[in-house]
Amino acid sequence: MTRVDVVDVEAGYGNPVLRGVTTEFRAGEMTALLGPSGCGKTTLLKVLAGLHPATGRVLFDEVDVGGMAAEKREVAMVFQKPLLFPHRDVRGNVEFGLQMRGRTGDVDGMMAMVGIGELAGRRVGTLSGGQEQRVALARALVTKPKVLLLDEPFSALDEALRGEMRSLVRELQRSLRTTTVFVTHDQEEASLVADRIVLLLGGRVEQVGTAGELYAAPATRAAAEFFGWQVLRDGRAFREARLGEVGEAGTVREVIRWARGTRYLVDLETGERVAVDEPGYEPERRGAVRVELLRYLEFS
Repeated sequence: MTRVDVVDVEAGYGNPVLRGVTTEFRAGEMTALLGPSGCGKTTLLKVLAGLHPATGRVLFDEVDVGGMAAEKREVAMVFQKPLLFPHRDVRGNVEFGLQMRGRTGDVDGMMAMVGIGELAGRRVGTLSGGQEQRVALARALVTKPKVLLLDEPFSALDEALRGEMRSLVRELQRSLRTTTVFVTHDQEEASLVADRIVLLLGGRVEQVGTAGELYAAPATRAAAEFFGWQVLRDGRAFREARLGEVGEAGTVREVIRWARGTRYLVDLETGERVAVDEPGYEPERRGAVRVELLRYLEFS
């Protein structure tokens, strides 16, 4: 199992994308790199793989690999698109990584582990999207990499297949104990697959922790906003609110009936608009109300 550390890493494409990133990826764990589009997730993944130049340090078990060529790092990467070879069958695709390294491995065993053993002789053009990603996973894992990098590998799949593949990846990671970095912009996906989450915002590490820690106790205003907390001008951030007899004075401007109940859009006397979700479909409340903030934090 390999521990990965990045120290003060900066990288970009003319303009800076990563800005002094320092974090760790623990040995034998799956860590989600979570953040919105353009925050630097894929760039950091490429830096780890040796596919993008960067300043700062990247260490595998305290050995600086910054000057090491990509093929020497013993890293495997699975992209959003499987990038399979159409002229090879499934087995030939899985074997490819081993052949490039001049090595042999248990190809049949790995195909069985990811559930494609019966597809060995099939041409990749006949596979479904989920089957293609299973082939890509098998090709990556059969080389026994020190670090497995996954760049939003299931984003093109429908929700049912995404759930199936998430479960497979989690099961494989726990069985093989390969240090894994999983890039996603999906908060639910990050919480379902990862031991820990590195939240990346604006090319910087905003917060690191378990899903529960990040959702329940965001450390900064930016982290709170990312995880769906509503933040008022005075720095109070709240996860939930309800209409009641105490709290902030305001006026209901819109009432929306939706799957989870009733949503009230309320304009506070401060001029800010907040959303209040109430369960069920009781008679609508209109006009002047008070909004009680629940589970709230304060930021400067």
